[in-house]
Amino acid sequence: MTQKVAVLGTGKIGEALISGMIRAGWTPADLLVTARRPERAEELRTRYGVTPVTNPEAAKIADTLILTVKPQDMGTLLDELAPHVPADRLVVSGAAGITTAYFEERLAPGTPVIRVMTNTPALVDEAMSVISAGTHATADHLAHTEEIFGAVGKTLRVPESQQDACTALSGSGPAYFFYLVEAMTDAGILLGLPRDKAHDLIVQSAIGAATMLRDSGEHPVKLRENVTSPAGTTINAIRELENHGVRAALIAALEAARDRSRALATGNNS
Repeated sequence: MTQKVAVLGTGKIGEALISGMIRAGWTPADLLVTARRPERAEELRTRYGVTPVTNPEAAKIADTLILTVKPQDMGTLLDELAPHVPADRLVVSGAAGITTAYFEERLAPGTPVIRVMTNTPALVDEAMSVISAGTHATADHLAHTEEIFGAVGKTLRVPESQQDACTALSGSGPAYFFYLVEAMTDAGILLGLPRDKAHDLIVQSAIGAATMLRDSGEHPVKLRENVTSPAGTTINAIRELENHGVRAALIAALEAARDRSRALATGNNS
């Protein structure tokens, strides 16, 4: 792999991406990083053998720029980068809510831009990364981006019009599961279990259920029905979930996340 890739604003997700790429066969010498703090950049050099550079240097040297800063910081980063990014650079954005058009308007005409929404399971190589092409991105650009993000999990191509929905479902998705595990752990304690035992029971149940969803090919309704015997414990629990509107609350929560992603695209950071 001879292309140079720069990760700009290398936080946890950016570091996970660097680590995954190296495990997938990328040469550290071909990977560049930028960080707000010099000590952070030096830490990445020591840990992975990558090369710290400034943002303008990354724009001049790298073939692919992966921008991993927060949405509210993207405008400032683009102001710094724009004078130095040639039109043949591939720019990949990992910022929620910001459209490829936003970048295309601020960079040299014809610059290929790809929008990616990944999630924190990238830290354990189980990310779900959703990829959309901008106006000037080609099939080769998409394949190259899939190769990069495939190092830390699965990838899926979608039209950019679906990105906000994907952000709500998968970008924010891990937090919903952590929230559910937290609530179930509290319930286990209420039912008389020590916290550590409740935690272990729930986490392994979650792993088992997720594996069945992935590998069985069965619809989740069918898998749930397989656990739900007549007049049993599970159907009583499901009834309470329905009585408390849990399904409706989940739908409303995901709509709120989607709406927030749309708001970020308009520059509404409040």
